[in-house]
Amino acid sequence: MSSLVTTYQLLDGKRCGDALRVDIATGAAEVKAKRGRAPHLAAVLVGNDGASKTYVESKVKACESVGFRSSLIRMPESTTEDELLARIKQLNKDKDLDGFIVQLPLPSHIDPEKVTLAISPDKDVDGFHPENIGRMVLGLDCFLPATPSGIVELLRFYHIETAGKHAVVVGRSHIVGTPMSILLSRNAYPGNCTVSLAHSRSKNLAELTRQADILVAAVGRPEMITANMVKEGAVVVDVGIHRIPDASKKSGFRLVGDVKFDEVAPKCSWIAPVPGGVGPMTITSLLLNTLKASRHAFSS
Repeated sequence: MSSLVTTYQLLDGKRCGDALRVDIATGAAEVKAKRGRAPHLAAVLVGNDGASKTYVESKVKACESVGFRSSLIRMPESTTEDELLARIKQLNKDKDLDGFIVQLPLPSHIDPEKVTLAISPDKDVDGFHPENIGRMVLGLDCFLPATPSGIVELLRFYHIETAGKHAVVVGRSHIVGTPMSILLSRNAYPGNCTVSLAHSRSKNLAELTRQADILVAAVGRPEMITANMVKEGAVVVDVGIHRIPDASKKSGFRLVGDVKFDEVAPKCSWIAPVPGGVGPMTITSLLLNTLKASRHAFSS
């Protein structure tokens, strides 16, 4: 008869992010003293998606909290692909701007791949450009994708042992799952894991996830990971965030992740909650990349 791990600990992204932002603020002040201006991040928001608007505004507030300058560039839903690409070209050439992001998702008539390719790798602080992804694979200096990089910082902050561990990443997106598998396998800390990259169509998925010492759920399906899919004592990182209707809430909904938290948490040694786990770390990683871009601009 197995005994459950009942005293799980939270991978608190807010606590970790707050600690890192103290260092980021110090770095921003140093850059401002040397360059005469603070690091500058811009966010481009196309259309009126409510979740995107909230997320972009939180990025702007985060910039202000560490002494960055921030710009929010709003473009209407009717913006054409050519108009957006032209705006990106202007931002690439703007010497007063260290980095920028184009918030996803975009309206259906705009090809997100064209947008990603149009952003200069030197200002791609989201870390999505193929040049940055390729440099990451080779272990070269680059801007790391914000969410996977944030997860790495979260594991580091809580001193999670990773060397020799079996990490299972569920989800193969180029934004989270695939780069996460690369970062966990590299010869570094956190890293040196044996990594399995799975997805929603993997056969015997539960059998595979039960082998995980470290389980990263980034599949994009609400509460897909249940207790019978998790090994006792595992470290679980939940990347998903979904709005589920809930009449008992004033808002009419509640936020859940890809992991069914209430039943999975008692089996874990550590678990990242939703909200409050990975989310704050994604924004913190964006700030780290922007600080890095500003330092590079100063030295070049």
